[in-house]
Amino acid sequence: MHDRLPPPPPATRAASPSGEPLAGGLKQRHLTMLGLGGVIGAGLFVGSGAGIALAGPGIVVSYLIAGVLAMCVMRMLGEMSTAMPASGSFSVHAERALGRWAGFSVGWLYWFLLVVVLAVEATGAAQIANGWLPSVPQWAWVLVFMVVFTGANLAAVKNFGEFEFYFAALKVFAIVAFLVLGLLAIFGVLPDTSPAGLANLTGQGGFLPNGWQGVTSGVLAVIFAFGGLEVVTIAAAESDDPVRSVARAVRSAVFRILFFYVGSMAVIVTVLPWTAQKAGLSPYVTVLDAIGIPSAGQIMNIVVFVALLSALNANLYGSSRMVFSLAERGEAPKALLKVGGAGVPRRAVLASVAFGFVSVLLNLKWPDTVFLYMLNAVGAVLLFVWAMIAVSQLLLRPRIEREAPERLVLRMWLFPGLTWATLAAIATVFVLMLTDDAARPQLLWSLGATALVLAVAGVRELRARRV
Repeated sequence: MHDRLPPPPPATRAASPSGEPLAGGLKQRHLTMLGLGGVIGAGLFVGSGAGIALAGPGIVVSYLIAGVLAMCVMRMLGEMSTAMPASGSFSVHAERALGRWAGFSVGWLYWFLLVVVLAVEATGAAQIANGWLPSVPQWAWVLVFMVVFTGANLAAVKNFGEFEFYFAALKVFAIVAFLVLGLLAIFGVLPDTSPAGLANLTGQGGFLPNGWQGVTSGVLAVIFAFGGLEVVTIAAAESDDPVRSVARAVRSAVFRILFFYVGSMAVIVTVLPWTAQKAGLSPYVTVLDAIGIPSAGQIMNIVVFVALLSALNANLYGSSRMVFSLAERGEAPKALLKVGGAGVPRRAVLASVAFGFVSVLLNLKWPDTVFLYMLNAVGAVLLFVWAMIAVSQLLLRPRIEREAPERLVLRMWLFPGLTWATLAAIATVFVLMLTDDAARPQLLWSLGATALVLAVAGVRELRARRV
């Protein structure tokens, strides 16, 4: 465990990249859009339909609960990352707060999560592209996507930033346009529409047609859609001004994302009765079709396609930086520390994409067996990461206040009460998953994977003490 805080980062990234050989290059606009767009993915555009089916109009409350929880976690992470920027972000914070076993466990679990989910995104994007050009097989599309984004991540980090900036900008534009069109439809301003009013919020069984149990089930269905925000703090270490960049990105991202998510759901369940949503079809498409937007399905297909590629790009970046940080601290092979001329950890990128390729092959070959087990094994890992962020912040905040209070540029609200409340909420989600028939297998597999990594970390600790 680190007894003292690391020295403060330099005022600019170019002078000394936070003590790491990674090159700067990410601008404030890159981080801001990464924070906004990194979490807006297929889980919102398509997966939100499952939540609406469970909670009805109460899905607005489900997203509000899940969003507030994610917002608190990001505020804690932002506080630590502005005080101690590092490419390993919460893995480094966990090591400083609890010891090497914690940094090792959180880092490797998060890396495993990213490279497995990467396969889902690559496969999903390939399925959409195959629908547009059936003559090109799905595996060929996967290969193209992986090669393109591997090349982008092997080049200067600003290439990653530019890709994410424009991807995120398109997603944000799509949601803003949807909100505007939805509001116009609600007030009957669009041609051939009459004011919807609030009738759809209270009809069809009321605002909570399935009661609070439905809202609870909705939380379980949507909470993991907020995963991905953490990459902002990983990327901050490669920005020109890590402290200010992450503070601004966290402040702007959490509130705007909460607005986008909750606002979208409010529009969807107000424009149409919640029972009008169709299984397997994006609720965004259903609403756009209902208000007369031509080719709504194809428009959303393009948006989802971009969202999947954006997430693939961000996950490849985040996984490579996480495993590089692990290697820096002796928790991964030292060979991964090799940095290219552009200041990019190329071996870390290649190691991550190699496992990503394996995951994609497993997804294409055995989607309902081997890959399903892998996906279940990482399903609840995000909650473990969030819990470790909260515990780390509880322990590090007093240390920062004692040793370097001037570095608390961004503070967690109502500390320590709200941090403890966040931990209690995460524990509650674990319990709810355990009692939910659909979520229980995912939780048990994830607990098994976590226990395995913790066991490896424990063995490493014992060996280190004997030396």
